Amino acid sequence: MPAKKSTPLAEPVEPVAPTAPAEPVAPPPPSPLPPVPPAPPIPAMPPQPLSPGDERTWAMIAHLSVLTNLITGFLGPVVALLIYLIYKDRSRYVAYHSLQSFIFQLIWWGGAGALIGLMWAVTGILSALIVGILLISFALLLTPVFLLMPLGALIYGVIGGIQCSQGQDFKYWLVGDWVRGTLTG
Repeated sequence: MPAKKSTPLAEPVEPVAPTAPAEPVAPPPPSPLPPVPPAPPIPAMPPQPLSPGDERTWAMIAHLSVLTNLITGFLGPVVALLIYLIYKDRSRYVAYHSLQSFIFQLIWWGGAGALIGLMWAVTGILSALIVGILLISFALLLTPVFLLMPLGALIYGVIGGIQCSQGQDFKYWLVGDWVRGTLTG
């Protein structure tokens, strides 16, 4: 039979004597200076109006934001909207041109994409029938036409940017009057 190993007993732990409570800490002596009252709130300053040169520059940039669509495909309206939101309180001129550019780009770039998508969706759905196969030729002919819509908007936006940089007022066809009415309210 194998021998049993004995396990050593744990050494007894000596009890720790309780320590006396520490002496209370005295609060710091009072400051010789009286407390400073909080400063009154600073009144909000009205936004500074833009100079005529800055107005022309930002209006031109709002119109030329259509060029952003060439790189990103969709950020042109976002740029125009940001210009509107930043400068609407500082310049009615910039607000008018940037909002006009925003709406015009939404209509022409977004509208062209929606028309092409809708046209091909209808063609695809109707392709289940014989009628849809006949529509494919029309869709193929109309797709380039609808793709030219953003190109026209691009040219029109550049013309607007040039006119604004020269200090002339520019109004998009159909959109300009509606925006002016919205802003003057």
